[in-house]
Amino acid sequence: MRIGVFVCWCGSNIAKTVDVEAVAEAARSFPGVVYATDYKYMCSEPGQNMVAEAIKEHNLDRVVIASCSPRLHEPTFQRCIGAAGLNPYMVEMANIREQCAWVHERTPETTEKAIELTRMAVAKVAKNVPLFQNDIGITKRALVIGGGVAGIQAALDIADAGHPVVLVERTPSIGGRMAQYDKTFPTLDCAACILTPKMVDCASHPLIDIWAYSEVEEVNGFVGNFDVKIRKKATCVDPKLCTGCGLCLEKCIVKNVPSEFDEGMGLRRAIYRPFPQAVPNKPVIDREHCRIFNGGKCGVCQKVCPTGAINYETVDEVVEEKFGAIVVATGFELWDHSAMGNYGYGKYPDVISAIQFERIMNASGPTDGHITRPSDGKVPKSIAFISCVGSRDEEHGHAYCSKVCCMYNAKQALLVKDKLHDVETHVFYMDIRANGKGYEEFVKRTIEEYGANYIRGRVSKIYPDGDQLVVKGADTLLGRQVEVRVDLVVLATAMQPQRDAKDLARKLGISTDEYNWFSEAHPKLKPVEVLTDGVYLAGACQYPKDIPDTVAQASGAASKAIGLFSKDHIKSEPMIASIYEDTCIGCGLCVDVCPFTAIELVEVVDKERSTRDNQVMKTVARVNEGICKGCGTCSAACRSLSARLRGFEGSGILAQIDALADMVKAKK
Repeated sequence: MRIGVFVCWCGSNIAKTVDVEAVAEAARSFPGVVYATDYKYMCSEPGQNMVAEAIKEHNLDRVVIASCSPRLHEPTFQRCIGAAGLNPYMVEMANIREQCAWVHERTPETTEKAIELTRMAVAKVAKNVPLFQNDIGITKRALVIGGGVAGIQAALDIADAGHPVVLVERTPSIGGRMAQYDKTFPTLDCAACILTPKMVDCASHPLIDIWAYSEVEEVNGFVGNFDVKIRKKATCVDPKLCTGCGLCLEKCIVKNVPSEFDEGMGLRRAIYRPFPQAVPNKPVIDREHCRIFNGGKCGVCQKVCPTGAINYETVDEVVEEKFGAIVVATGFELWDHSAMGNYGYGKYPDVISAIQFERIMNASGPTDGHITRPSDGKVPKSIAFISCVGSRDEEHGHAYCSKVCCMYNAKQALLVKDKLHDVETHVFYMDIRANGKGYEEFVKRTIEEYGANYIRGRVSKIYPDGDQLVVKGADTLLGRQVEVRVDLVVLATAMQPQRDAKDLARKLGISTDEYNWFSEAHPKLKPVEVLTDGVYLAGACQYPKDIPDTVAQASGAASKAIGLFSKDHIKSEPMIASIYEDTCIGCGLCVDVCPFTAIELVEVVDKERSTRDNQVMKTVARVNEGICKGCGTCSAACRSLSARLRGFEGSGILAQIDALADMVKAKK
């Protein structure tokens, strides 16, 4: 056994508090160590070359790197020693940066702790055995969940690279939130003018299948080989026969259903398209409000349909498809600001949300772009915009900033002035967070050229006074209370995860943060990946984002999927759990505790109890190597010690403990 120890300075990150040279000197006396040295940056190319040359010169068969966390650079050094001819898993990392240098001052005890951590790593690597990767085939087909601008961009990028894509959207049309907007900041481009061509490109792309009005029900399998069950909800309209003529929409007698697309500011019919540019441009029947499904008599749409596309007998269809990669682009929903009763939302009709105001301003909205008050249809002469409703507010909403509210407040204050030249606009804000390209200039333009009155402070109460509303709050710059009388109040409500985000995360085997936003694998190095290989995040399902950031991340997620599809096979991770079936009692506890659903119970032949004439079966646990992440939960829970984690066998762990005990004993 010939072990080499390499101690990193990490610039001054480690060397500032640890005597690195003393650690290397001490390592030379450890059992099995034939070579030890130190270097300022072991992860750099010269540092890796030093390791490779030492392996050849000193005939090393095991390596210890005393440096930073293995989470950061273990793959780097595995590749390094693999290129030098060793098995990549014959390396151990002693974390003397995060676990030592960063948590202690420069004292002799700090260096002593670094020596102990290195000694334990040497003891562990002495027990390591070679591990090997297996080839896993890939289904070169992608699933994109969510048909907003993120899902559309990801689907187009993957399809343009030559790979088939299924785009699943739960509503009757793709487009998402962006389809509801009037214009986009800071360029004030028409949202529909930007988005609609991409929607049409999706519909016409030969490699993209759009499954609107559908939802993901179940996800099984692993990277390259996901088995996904998708429920196609019954629309009662045959898309192959429907021509989109719209005659059924005109004749439907149920006309008073609040429009979800118009955020309740307008009405739709029981058979409807969400908006004129919808893709697919085919109507669906809302069974909750259709008379046919509520014991009434009607059938008008079926009678007037010239192609016979209406069929009330259709039912939901569940299909199972195989995919190699999944892009999650489920977006966000808006916080229910009725929780803040002091703002009067739901009580006073002229207190509306920013997305409702967006629909009022939109030329295809319920008022054809004419800005009027919901209460009486009059044109408002003064409007108050209130920021951070549910954002940066732990008491009523969420602690985080929703990122886009400052900008769309400025946008709406500017656009309303374009349409109503004499209107007064007041913007209540906590801080102006305009951190994108051209954003700061846009806010200044709203204030200086369009005369928006910005008031720094929170609003405490909104109440009616005659036919107007009184907005009462604080002006922290003037240091006094203020009251503003306005005709209309617009609330900038917080962005929050979809209400079923936790459920989807469970299906996909991914984690969420404290607010239920989907969690990335690493905030800096893996911002679009999750802990489940082959699943990627795009857009505001991860955290609040504006449109440019959303599109950029969608292309990033698509590039990861394309990179995965560029190979015919992928390598499995060998440092995963395995079950010793001879001692497994089939209790199923490991199945219950596995966070990645990587273990299942199977029937196998009981070798001890079976004879040539009588084959006895028994139940044992078995690990799906494509799904297992090597977390070790099953190994910790196993009653019979049959679940083991490769690379973390008990002999190696005990060797580390013994090494530390020997060092402590030697000090006494």
